[in-house]
Amino acid sequence: MTEITVTFGRVDAQNNVYVVDGGVERKVGQYLIGTAEEGLAHYQRKFDDLESQVKLLEQRIAKKLGGAELRKTANHLLAELKEPLVVGDLESLRKRVAALDEQIGAAVAAKAEANKEVIAEALKLREEIVAKAEALANADAAKTIWKTASVQMNDLFESWQGSQKNGPKVPKADADALWKRFSAARKKFDADKRAFFAGLDAANKAAKGKRADLVSAAEGLISKGADAIGDYRKLLDTWKTLSRTPGKSDDALWEKFKAAGDAIYAARAEVAAVENLEQTANLAAKLELLKEAQKIDPSKGLAEAKKEILAIQQRWEKIGRVPKDKVREVEDKMRAIESKVKQAEQDHWRKTDPAAQERSNSVITQLEDAITKLEADLATAKAAKNTKKADEIAESIKARKSWLEVVKAASK
Repeated sequence: MTEITVTFGRVDAQNNVYVVDGGVERKVGQYLIGTAEEGLAHYQRKFDDLESQVKLLEQRIAKKLGGAELRKTANHLLAELKEPLVVGDLESLRKRVAALDEQIGAAVAAKAEANKEVIAEALKLREEIVAKAEALANADAAKTIWKTASVQMNDLFESWQGSQKNGPKVPKADADALWKRFSAARKKFDADKRAFFAGLDAANKAAKGKRADLVSAAEGLISKGADAIGDYRKLLDTWKTLSRTPGKSDDALWEKFKAAGDAIYAARAEVAAVENLEQTANLAAKLELLKEAQKIDPSKGLAEAKKEILAIQQRWEKIGRVPKDKVREVEDKMRAIESKVKQAEQDHWRKTDPAAQERSNSVITQLEDAITKLEADLATAKAAKNTKKADEIAESIKARKSWLEVVKAASK
């Protein structure tokens, strides 16, 4: 067999392959098929593979790609380069890997520093997620729009999962503490949501029961007809205070409730129609009675006028009600006739009352005496040619004569 020797190895006549490593020859293997050159080339290619890994590590360090994993890769390569079954300059590879130690240390430190900022940002993001979740959990349940809030809580959970999956690895203690708070907020939110809707279901059930009771009460009023209007309105006021419940059950109950009301109001309409016919007839009767009353003349006989108005008043009351829009009209006309008779009665009493007559005569006498005295004073003033005083006295005489005429007319 052919023996081949190269710089860092050889193949002997027995097909054994050796590598010279640090000045010491070491058997790395044996080839069984092919030529010696092919056998040696196989182990040289294995060396090339190791060298390629070293080159890749050097390139990653040069481009500042990676951190702690670079040291792990370097240690792995050093372990593989300890006694590898390859043919090549192993000592050179070991030195190249060893020479990377300082650069790896710098890369690890830089990566760690960069990671601090990234981790800080990741923790800040999770802190914000937790704060928003706690705000949702601590909100007033009665004022919360649960559909919207549930979507928001789900979005926060997805954001948390995204931070875990796509974000940097954060310290376990910090991550666990934040997750504990987030989980507690979600549990409280879900518990409050269930409690709210449980209470809402109970309230809806109670409201539905009250509506059903109102329907029964309304239907029970139908037999009372128009007289039940007031009671039905009270039931309607109560209905309006009840909160609306989801679904169509409220609509079905309302239709029943409204149907009862329609029946009651229909009965009222029937009564109103009958009353309208009666009141229209009553109006015609009262208008005829007014024509009769307008003929009463107290000046032709007060006693007879009083007798006639009394009889008309009695007939007026017996006739009954008239349409509302005509009440004022006919009542005002009747009051005017009654007032005319009453005024005539008062005038008659004033004229025939002895005490009043005596007072009236006394006033007349006083006025006549005062006029006589003033006329004498007027003559004196004129004789004295006191024009100013004469004019004043004349005015006084005129005023007393006017008052005298009024008193005399009232006493007749």
